[in-house]
Amino acid sequence: MKTDDKSRWGDLFSGQNAASALALSLGVGLHATNILVATTILPSVVQDIGGLDLYAWNTTLFVVASILGSALSARLLSHYGARGAYLVASLFFIIGAMLCALAPSMPVMLIGRTVQGFGGGLIFALSYAMVSLVFEQRLWPRAMALISAMWGIATLVGPAVGGIFAELNAWRWAFGILLPIMLLYAAFTFHTLPKGELQQQAAPLPVIQLLLLAGAVLVVSAGSLADSGWVNVGGIILALLMMVWLIRREEYSAARLLPYSALRRGSALASLYITVLLLVIGMTSEIFVPYFLQTLHGQSPLISGYMAAMMAAGWTLAEILSSGWRSAGIRRAIISGPILVLIGLLALAILVPTSSSGHWLALWPIMVALTLVGFGIGFGWPHLLTRVLQVTPQEDKSIAGASITTVQMFATALGAALAGMVTNLAVFNSPGGVAGATNSAHWLFLAFAVAPLLAIYTAWRSAAIALPESGAGEPLPTPVSGEY
Repeated sequence: MKTDDKSRWGDLFSGQNAASALALSLGVGLHATNILVATTILPSVVQDIGGLDLYAWNTTLFVVASILGSALSARLLSHYGARGAYLVASLFFIIGAMLCALAPSMPVMLIGRTVQGFGGGLIFALSYAMVSLVFEQRLWPRAMALISAMWGIATLVGPAVGGIFAELNAWRWAFGILLPIMLLYAAFTFHTLPKGELQQQAAPLPVIQLLLLAGAVLVVSAGSLADSGWVNVGGIILALLMMVWLIRREEYSAARLLPYSALRRGSALASLYITVLLLVIGMTSEIFVPYFLQTLHGQSPLISGYMAAMMAAGWTLAEILSSGWRSAGIRRAIISGPILVLIGLLALAILVPTSSSGHWLALWPIMVALTLVGFGIGFGWPHLLTRVLQVTPQEDKSIAGASITTVQMFATALGAALAGMVTNLAVFNSPGGVAGATNSAHWLFLAFAVAPLLAIYTAWRSAAIALPESGAGEPLPTPVSGEY
């Protein structure tokens, strides 16, 4: 964003701005770190309390709850102000972390992850909503960039924290350590952020669409618990019917999740959203990577956590490399992205199921493939999101901005549900162990390669979209980078 008044990073970290910047960025950093910590320690969790058949539910329920939390954040902010909203969000996060730390079984763990996801979703969305309320307009781009950078920092911190506690056989402390940190964070935001209600008008809440979105994911997850393929197919059909209902509801509802006509067949926005959806689904296979690496390749929780995070690192690296591209470069980035993801997933389908001694000669091809998947997504990511805003009518710009995060989180939740379905059908839990992991790894990455394969066509359509003259090709700060 260009303004007459130039901004500097020093302006963001001076006076009251410094405290506000720290409060907003720390919130997203804690949410992002928690996601990567949980992914890293999950193999240790199922070894201790069981629930291997519910492995993917940890991500599914967490992200579904995050979607609902994000959607309710504006309403919470308008009713209780910044201090009250952050206090409520922190309370949900703390209760969820406490339930996870004390969980005697996987069902209790899932309840904790759901509550934690709801609180994390609130904090995540509040941090972006607060940017325009506590900073001058000239500082918005830098504030957005700072918050987005927290995902990169979490990529370094999350696997280390989770891996260390897992190797000490103290995975519960990975959640327990969040309790004092979140209490301090709640106190800090309460004393730092503006007092009283802010002039923030909450948009109408698309309740029916949100319920349909959550229901579609949960139906697929519920079907995945059955050994029968027909039950799984039935769950997918029911989820598709819910999505058809959602599309019809979006056409005439005053409260919408997406810009008007975004889901109409052949529309420019439909191609963009579908491309984003398919790319993120392809990456969701990463939730099983730590388990496969520990079971099939003898890696420690720490090493497997960092290897899984290479998808996120590749995403961030590709965004940095391609964000300044223009014209033909943008089109190449958008079209080549799904191809790179496809190559990465097919390579993983061959490499991961092959057990090894864990020597680096066997691991480096896997690391390259993991990085390639994330790199392919990040390559065209800033340009896909920019095009969403560029082709959206002016009256729907605010909806378009929020919809990007909603679509990405929905894709993550749906991808986790589908991953659970594929692995359970591929005898992940029975017989389990090396045999189950080998078969599951092969079919998981092979099945998920279908997503980027389909995305090649929608990406080609997205790259061919005619853009308005003003602002074309200018990348904007992206709300989520490298993770869900």
